[in-house]
Amino acid sequence: MGLDRDFAAALAEVVGPDHVRQSPGDLAVYARDATPLFHHPPDAVVFPATTDQVSRVLQLATAYRVPVVPRGSGSNLCAATVPLRGGIILALTRMTQILEVSSEELLARVQPGVTTARLADAAAARNLLYAPDPGSRTTATVGGNIATCAGGLRGLKYGVTRNYVLGLEAVLPTGEVVRTGGRLWKDVAGYDLTRLLTGSEGTLAVITEATVALLPAPAESNTGVAYFESLADASRAVGAIISSGIVPATLEFLDRKCVAVVEEYAGLGLRLDAGALLLFGEDGPLEVVAGNMVRMRKICAESGALEVTVAADIARAEALLTARRCSLPALSRLGSLTILEDVTVPRPRMPEMVGRIDEIAERFDLQIATFGHAGDGNLHPTCVLDPDDEAAVERAHKAFAEVFRTAIRLDGTITGEHGVGAAKLPFLAERLGPAQLGLLRRIKSAFDPAGVLNPGKLGS
Repeated sequence: MGLDRDFAAALAEVVGPDHVRQSPGDLAVYARDATPLFHHPPDAVVFPATTDQVSRVLQLATAYRVPVVPRGSGSNLCAATVPLRGGIILALTRMTQILEVSSEELLARVQPGVTTARLADAAAARNLLYAPDPGSRTTATVGGNIATCAGGLRGLKYGVTRNYVLGLEAVLPTGEVVRTGGRLWKDVAGYDLTRLLTGSEGTLAVITEATVALLPAPAESNTGVAYFESLADASRAVGAIISSGIVPATLEFLDRKCVAVVEEYAGLGLRLDAGALLLFGEDGPLEVVAGNMVRMRKICAESGALEVTVAADIARAEALLTARRCSLPALSRLGSLTILEDVTVPRPRMPEMVGRIDEIAERFDLQIATFGHAGDGNLHPTCVLDPDDEAAVERAHKAFAEVFRTAIRLDGTITGEHGVGAAKLPFLAERLGPAQLGLLRRIKSAFDPAGVLNPGKLGS
């Protein structure tokens, strides 16, 4: 439909003509994010460079009732940044300053367009750790991580993004700039708006600065691998490890199908006769890491592992972690369309959930492999298929609907770390119930009465 001419001119005046793009080629790039099967072009892409510019753009959008979808690098996997109703993409990728890294206060201040890996590297240069570790860390932005409350491989021991957000600068749809939280680890004045905005997927406000907590970097780390006949056996080992008092830095699994494609892809020397692979790792003081790795190796052996190996050096430890990190690209080689989902169930029910996923895949004649975070019950069933096979795509939609509902029935949830976005919005009411969903909508209305921020997502 295109933008109102006066509105487009006003946007160009705010951010500069070079930072408002409306050509078909530019719009096509921003019509999708990393989520397959969701596509809708915006009417324009706007690139602000300052909080003031964000404020003025939102004032204009509210006045003209134009939808605004805030976006970082677009690496999310729930269609959170697909502009379903057109309008403008507000791309925050020019706001890339690391404003501060404080060893004394154990915090950093960054603009939203800083990538997660860049923040982690800046912290590491001070012998500090930024703990959130999503799989797309090299391209994902801190603002996007906060908007979706991203997780990652270190989630069991260190928590997810929300555990590290101390304060935010954010712009409301009216253009008002608010600062929530701050530099303090302890601050209980008022409602916790920082937590509310974390995970809100750009539906309540636009994040323009974040103050995040850092930790002292661990002195040592190591990784091991255990092979089991079945995921049920691996799950028993997971339960025994955690029951023993160890909270590992890494506790990841791959099912038989994932092990096979990862080995073909990366040639890491993985066993192909096992039903499940369990990666376990620890970090911290040298003596703690050494002791816990011995204990975890013993627990895996006592739980029926076919083989247990602890990495002999850093290079081998990194290679083992590569087995987990390359699961998605390895699976993607099997077909031109890869649908990566995430559900979470209580740890003891993980084998049951994986069994149900396998049964659903067989019933719908689909190729679905599963990997994920064994320590917190977060599973990533991944379907690979031909996008031109419309019947298969339809079967995949129906299969994943059953996967989500199965997770709910097992006292789990429809997403552990990817977010809801447009992809899982049809299942949000089943997860939350009508009373809670109604409350979300009232909160959305309080922040955004004109309904311009990322409409069609979460409380919209």
